[in-house]
Amino acid sequence: MRLSEVEGNVQIDRNTGQGFENAFVNLPLTQGVKIRTQGRGQAALEFEDGSSVRLAPETSVEISQLVLRDSGDKFSSIKLQEGTAYVNFLGAKDNVLEVTFARESLTLTQAVHLRVAMADVDATIAVFKGQASITGPKGAIEVNKNHTGSFDLLDDHSTVASGVDELAYDSWDKQQAQYQQQYSTKSGSGYAANGYDTADLNYYGNFFNAPGYGTLWQPYFIGAGWDPFMNGAWAFYPGLGYSWASAYPWGWTPYHCGGWTYLSAYGWAWQPGGACMPFSTVPVILRAPAGFVRPRPPLLPGRRIFPSNRGPMPVHTGDKVQIASNSAGVGIPRGSIRNLGQLSTRVEQTGLVTTKVHAGSGGIGWWHGGAASVAHAGTSGGHAGHSIGGGHMSSGGGGHVSMSGGHH
Repeated sequence: MRLSEVEGNVQIDRNTGQGFENAFVNLPLTQGVKIRTQGRGQAALEFEDGSSVRLAPETSVEISQLVLRDSGDKFSSIKLQEGTAYVNFLGAKDNVLEVTFARESLTLTQAVHLRVAMADVDATIAVFKGQASITGPKGAIEVNKNHTGSFDLLDDHSTVASGVDELAYDSWDKQQAQYQQQYSTKSGSGYAANGYDTADLNYYGNFFNAPGYGTLWQPYFIGAGWDPFMNGAWAFYPGLGYSWASAYPWGWTPYHCGGWTYLSAYGWAWQPGGACMPFSTVPVILRAPAGFVRPRPPLLPGRRIFPSNRGPMPVHTGDKVQIASNSAGVGIPRGSIRNLGQLSTRVEQTGLVTTKVHAGSGGIGWWHGGAASVAHAGTSGGHAGHSIGGGHMSSGGGGHVSMSGGHH
């Protein structure tokens, strides 16, 4: 399970004992993690099957459980503490998602798309697709498609009414759901993922066949000198160690499944295959060019984040973004620009292109912290490298990890 989208002020408590810190995309999400959006911040949590929980501004959630049951079911429980969450559960076999708020809970096993909005003394569940059964102290109620359940959190009274009132962030949720549906099914490469990151791989890059290697994938907007570890961070998790979190919006699956290989005719490319590791201490490199220093996690004590920004960062001006060669998609919101492949060719030819992005697209948050020591790829000491004064990461697909008794 991963943090797949970050926009604006989003904070995460990774259960390290350090409290809340600035969040960024592709951080693994483990049992006990808390996430909150503040101001106009937005975020999205993505599960292994492609299901997601999107958080509107001023929303707090806790990942209460991530466990593998004796039955083989992957059981996930998300507790909404305040605010508005959009749940798009795809209903994959052997996946169960529980959402709790106040003294109410709903357990999802079939595909459903809904919104849970929680205030101080009341809450509503609006169902856009499918149906949901909500259980509370006074029993259970069913909420069907295009209906809304209302809950009095003081006396546990509940009612169901026809219709769904539109809220400010419904259009954002709908847009993200459409993006996932459109690009998850658009492939033609013969590559079939397990739901993770598929849409992002199809949108931000392309699959191709290389003689002797089979199906490979490359991101758009890369050229000579780019490598897969130019932008990202090492993040520490108690009991698990450091994990590499890529800054690229497509940067989950290629760092947790298969491996990276370097071909003289193509440069770096990702090769699918092999088992997927939800918590990747060191991403797999199958073949590297001469002189390449492989990335290694820091040796310093844990509970820290070591960002690395060696690649170009996006420059946003109003509704326009400046895209440079070797940026590999950083700074491009999901689905915000059409024909990325053609634009990538232009960047390849000119080195830099400015283009318009469509409003309301998904977030691309990266590192917003202060100056930090960076563990350069290949640095084993964790304190070596160069200093940065903030930066910018991006968004990308999920992995399911459990801190205790969880599913891996």
